[in-house]
Amino acid sequence: MEHQPRKIERNEVFEFVFSICTLVTAMAEYLEMRNSFVEKGFTTDRCEYIYIDNIGENTFEAYAGLNRFLREAKGKYIILCHQDILLKDHGFDYLCARIKEIEKADAAWALLGNSGGINIKYRGLHIVNESGKEWHEPHLPLRTATLDENFIVVRKSANLGLSADLRGFHFYGTDICLIADILGYNCYVIDFKIIHKSDGVDDEKFYVLKKQLIKKYGRAFRSRFISTTITRFYISGNRLLNRIGNTGFVLFFARQYYKVFRKKKRYQKEV
Repeated sequence: MEHQPRKIERNEVFEFVFSICTLVTAMAEYLEMRNSFVEKGFTTDRCEYIYIDNIGENTFEAYAGLNRFLREAKGKYIILCHQDILLKDHGFDYLCARIKEIEKADAAWALLGNSGGINIKYRGLHIVNESGKEWHEPHLPLRTATLDENFIVVRKSANLGLSADLRGFHFYGTDICLIADILGYNCYVIDFKIIHKSDGVDDEKFYVLKKQLIKKYGRAFRSRFISTTITRFYISGNRLLNRIGNTGFVLFFARQYYKVFRKKKRYQKEV
């Protein structure tokens, strides 16, 4: 069958308002979570519910699984959430209102959540945990560097994904926030309080993945020389190094180094 060229329209069209995506290890708990969403207005005529069955054994770990959600979701906004959360005070209309507030204030937003790390000193927590402890952040919305994984709203049009070189069930909220920042987007903690039936888990795997994430981004953010087909330059997070590295003198000697010590054949991939 012959297909005609398809014209892309300026305004995107989405089948749903929200895609609610969850990794499931206990079906009864997931159904309780889903019912709490439906009761608060996230009905199936305007929301889709997608889950990955990790009951008994893992079909996907978090990084691969959430990337699958981000590809498959048909909602304008994608909610990545744990199975052990419950909606209580806020619902569909309230979340839509908070999103509109952010869109009006910052057209470059990509991620929203209820808890996150603002900087090395401050956290923004707006949640009720299993122990019954309730955090009420008075300064909302707050721009944040990271978001907790229990509840994250992703703007579908931002085209975000998670790292392909990390595995496991920790730090994916941090990872997707870092990727959003690299792409030029911002992340926020908003006023959407839920019940999270957990106080968090920092087991041995948590610290192993923390080291892997630090190593991965140490390499990703490294200073380096860049070559395109028609120009060469140097990039660094250090302003002074950027100036020095892009002088003709340094670029010349950098090319000589690669000519002598890193031959072109070294980059050939054996098949």
